Amino acid sequence: MATSLEIVRIPVLSDNYVWLVHEPDSKATMVVDPAVAEPVLDAAKARGWTITDIWNTHWHPDHTGGNAAIKEAAKAWGGCTITGPAAEFERIPTLDVQVKGGDTVRLGNHIAEVWDVPAHTAGHIAYHFADDAAIFVGDTMFAMGCGRLFEGTAEQMFANMQRLATLDDATRVYCAHEYTLSNAKFAVTVDPENEALAARLAAVETARAAGEPTVPTNIGAERATNPFLRAPSAAELGRIRALKDAA
Repeated sequence: MATSLEIVRIPVLSDNYVWLVHEPDSKATMVVDPAVAEPVLDAAKARGWTITDIWNTHWHPDHTGGNAAIKEAAKAWGGCTITGPAAEFERIPTLDVQVKGGDTVRLGNHIAEVWDVPAHTAGHIAYHFADDAAIFVGDTMFAMGCGRLFEGTAEQMFANMQRLATLDDATRVYCAHEYTLSNAKFAVTVDPENEALAARLAAVETARAAGEPTVPTNIGAERATNPFLRAPSAAELGRIRALKDAA
């Protein structure tokens, strides 16, 4: 049986999280959505890990900005491979491998299925490690939130939420931003009778006041408190997304 993945949260910029993922058997180490390079390289070096892979979920610079510098640094230990969405390859010039929904990618003995999750960007993807009960969603889902519909539709985001809702409650959701407090404050305005949501808002306020991170989240928590995951239709998701955008 494969050993568990070691997953490290690296806070960068004002509210981004980069995920450093290490597979102990093969010693392969992957970075998800490196906004910048230096903190990621420092985190890997501190653990004695060498970065072998970068996986991008979408083209936005705060998810790909560190690609080139990490790839350059990785030449010292044999190089790294950058994988990302085929539909956005023209906007991610550092890509080595293009993937789309239904493809699989490997980190040592651990295999992730690629999901197409368009809406935030047209070619956005996610990486689902089914055997590890983990999914890296970029800017598709946040704790109690979802990404803005920059290049897609409410219908697409609703389909994404419905697919995420099929996962087990224990599945950990690794999103790319610390938006939880603002999301929770908004969520209670559209779901004011939700006791689980009120309790979660209180817990998040305490955590953030102490400077503690609030992600990863998990599907069970989102099923109970995320208004976008709980939306009964694309029209309703679109309505509350518009309200959030205006908030």
